[in-house]
Amino acid sequence: QVQLVESGGGLVQAGDSLRLSCAASGRTFRAFVMGWFRQAPGEERDIVATISRDGVSTFYADSVKGRFTISRDNAKNTVYLQMNSLKPEDTAVYYCAADLGPPDMATTPAQYDYWGQGIQVTVSS
Repeated sequence: QVQLVESGGGLVQAGDSLRLSCAASGRTFRAFVMGWFRQAPGEERDIVATISRDGVSTFYADSVKGRFTISRDNAKNTVYLQMNSLKPEDTAVYYCAADLGPPDMATTPAQYDYWGQGIQVTVSS
């Protein structure tokens, strides 16, 4: 079993930055592919970014490329999502997720084994 706890969300203005953190406990963190997803009201849960077990490979949704950066610190059992130049359309509940795999990258919700409770990010115009 793995417990994932997100932090760092909140209300910001367009153009601002936020950094989300997700702390994991319960199993060896480096065994997991980690991902960030988001879900706006009435919409499906969509991939934002993923990162491989060793942190070398990353994937970003087109809508966040160049603005968001995913990273991980395996010594601290934590994955991060740095969000810059935020837009109102980034408003959603953001979820951290862990995947035992294989493969070493996972971009769909069905591939993930564990989820955090979600954290609200609201970007005002």
